Amino acid sequence: MSQSVDRAAAILDACAPGPQRLPHLAGLLGVHRSTVLRLLQTLERHRLVRRLDDLTWTIGYGLIGLAVETLDRMDLRTAARPKLELLGREVGHTVHLAQLDGHDIVYVDKVEGNGAVRMASRIGAPVQVHTAGVAKAILAGLPPDRCEAVLASASFERFTDSTITDRAEFTAELAKVRRQGYAVDDGEYENYLACIAVPVRDGSGSIRAGVSISALCAIERLEKLRRHVPRLWEVASEISRELGWSGPAGVSRSAG
Repeated sequence: MSQSVDRAAAILDACAPGPQRLPHLAGLLGVHRSTVLRLLQTLERHRLVRRLDDLTWTIGYGLIGLAVETLDRMDLRTAARPKLELLGREVGHTVHLAQLDGHDIVYVDKVEGNGAVRMASRIGAPVQVHTAGVAKAILAGLPPDRCEAVLASASFERFTDSTITDRAEFTAELAKVRRQGYAVDDGEYENYLACIAVPVRDGSGSIRAGVSISALCAIERLEKLRRHVPRLWEVASEISRELGWSGPAGVSRSAG
């Protein structure tokens, strides 16, 4: 198995600079053409290589997609991390960064607050889209079809007395997010936590992520937490500009 993996990796390395012919790849690996062809066909099934009309082989769109997705996530975290750390020090609460990943919204970074209590959210874990502030901030700015695709997997399960479990009510909540310019989680997943969140855009202007501040209600309830909305928008705008967005990340309306 390891030998096959080594040979497959060598094929990908050889094809990266440009299309290659089967005889050249066989000579490079020092094996019969039939062996290389079987490897190429396996890689082709997984969209890691593709055969061109002139019978040469080159890198497949699947591999390109994986590379772009990985690079995007790395670029987002790299751009955001110093700003998240600074924001966390300023407000003293937990700061989250969540990214739209296909039809999921996933936590990709987290800066813990100053308190001894640690929040259960984990980097790499999907958010509860019908409760999380970052999810609402992202969903409110998506095109309708993309928003529907993400919401298709939403359970609308009740976690607390504040959880929105009705789809029509949640749609109205997203409209409110668009009007006021930020999203909230008012104890909707864990009744002892409050959260404010705003979206982050990429170079095309599309919503790509969300950034939030979460606080223990015993320390700072939602009404008081809203005072950080302008600063949260500043951070989101800075991250968006790092990602190539030339305009403001969004409009920060009154925190009310």
